[in-house]
Amino acid sequence: QVQLVESGGGLVQAGGSLRLSCAASGRTDRTYAMGWFRQAEGKEREFVATVSASGLSTMYADSVKGRFTISRDNAKNTVFLQMNSLKPEDTAVYYCAGGASSYTKRRGDEFGFWGQGTQVTVSS
Repeated sequence: QVQLVESGGGLVQAGGSLRLSCAASGRTDRTYAMGWFRQAEGKEREFVATVSASGLSTMYADSVKGRFTISRDNAKNTVFLQMNSLKPEDTAVYYCAGGASSYTKRRGDEFGFWGQGTQVTVSS
């Protein structure tokens, strides 16, 4: 099994930046597509971004395209989400997910393992 631990969340003003990290441990011998999802209070979890196993291909939700960048360092078993030009509507708990067969997967049930989440709060 693979364990995921997110870090890097916090409170930031609108227009600011944060960088989230997701460290994988356990059975990391196999490399999967990885993704970030988020869930705002009172709302359903939504797709944010995915990255292929190689790191060469990415996909983004329209709401974050051009502002967020997903990347990975396979040597360190870590996935990142660089978030720029943050808006109050980006406020949510952000979850790292792994185990998808392709970076084109966008549904939560297509990912086999999840982190506990990290809170991101953007003040106006």
